[in-house]
Amino acid sequence: MKASKFSDAQKAFILKQGHDGVVAVAEICRKAGISQATYFNWKKKYDGLLPTEMRRLKQLEEENGKLKKLVADLSLDKEMLQDVIRRNVWSAPPVQGSWAIRLRQSA
Repeated sequence: MKASKFSDAQKAFILKQGHDGVVAVAEICRKAGISQATYFNWKKKYDGLLPTEMRRLKQLEEENGKLKKLVADLSLDKEMLQDVIRRNVWSAPPVQGSWAIRLRQSA
């Protein structure tokens, strides 16, 4: 993901200007050098959050992404191991040993 050139405090300041309603959103965006789409995306995501809460939200989103990737990797590993087991069960040689003989005799 591309790093933002705006800090959380800057985003909060820009959103606060728009929230006050004194200055038009188009003017705020022009001064900040962002598009109105960016402004409204920030508003949808961060409106009402303090800069520290914005940072925490970002950290949680990053952690969530890492955990999702880890779950996907582990699921793939599990599927591959199950596939190997399925193939080896039918091609394995007969079981040898005293316990195998006892199993055959009891059957």
